[in-house]
Amino acid sequence: MTPHTLTGRREDEVLWFQRRDTLKAAAAWVAMGGLPAAMAQQRSNVVEFVGDVLVNGQRLLPQQIVQTGDEILTGVASRVVFLIGNASFHVRQNSRLRVERGNTLNTASLLRLFNGAFISAFGRGVSRSIVTPTLTAGIRGTGVYAEVMPNQGGRTYFCNCYGTVDMESGGNRALSESSYHQSFWGEPEERNGRFLTPAPALNHTDEELEFLARLIGQRTAWQIAGRTGVKDGRGYMEQQPASMHPAAPGR
Repeated sequence: MTPHTLTGRREDEVLWFQRRDTLKAAAAWVAMGGLPAAMAQQRSNVVEFVGDVLVNGQRLLPQQIVQTGDEILTGVASRVVFLIGNASFHVRQNSRLRVERGNTLNTASLLRLFNGAFISAFGRGVSRSIVTPTLTAGIRGTGVYAEVMPNQGGRTYFCNCYGTVDMESGGNRALSESSYHQSFWGEPEERNGRFLTPAPALNHTDEELEFLARLIGQRTAWQIAGRTGVKDGRGYMEQQPASMHPAAPGR
C-alpha cells in the first residue's frame, strides 16, 4: 500500500475501504449490476453508510436514494458512499456537501463543500465544478480529494489525483494535468502574493480512488499505467524537480 500523510485526520478515516462490511457492500453492489441495475430496479444508489448521515435534514434510511439537489451532512464517526450518474463519492465524517441539480437528476454538475471532506471518481463526458469557501475547480473525467480545513478560515486542500482540472482561488488560476496526485491550497488570504499555492499529498490514499473508480467500472491513471510516482503533490508518475509543480499560477 502506498504510504500516506495525515494532517488532522485519523488513520481509520483513510482506511475505510478495508472494512469487511464495506468490501462486502461493494462486492454486492458490483455483483448486482452497479448503478444501471439499481436505477432500472429503483434500488438505492447508496453503497454503504455508517453512523449519523442526514440528507436534507432527515436521517438517511436503508434503500433511500441520494439525488441531485440533496444536501448531505455526516456526523462524528459517520460516512457515506454513493453514486450519481458516472460518479462515485465517499463523504467523510463531520462534512456538509450539497449536490446541485444539473440538467438531469442523474448528473452531479456542481458540488458545494461547506466543511469536511470528500473523495470522488468521475467518469468522462460531463463537465462538473466543485466549489468550496476558497476554491473553485472545474473538472472533467478525473479523481479528486477536497477538504475544507477547520479553524483556518475556509482554507481548502484540493488534490487532482488524476485527470485535468481548471483551478481558481482569489483570482489566481491554474490548469492542473495530473497522472498522480497534484495538490493545491485555496488560501483565505494571500500567501507570498498568491491565493492558489502548492500543497503536499495529504489525507487520502491511492486505494480509496481505486475503490471508487471500480464502482463506476473504471481504473485510475496509475492502474492503467501499471506504476505510481512519488506521492509529493506534484502530479507525476516519476520524480520531478520542484519547478515542475505550478507553484505560481497566473492571475
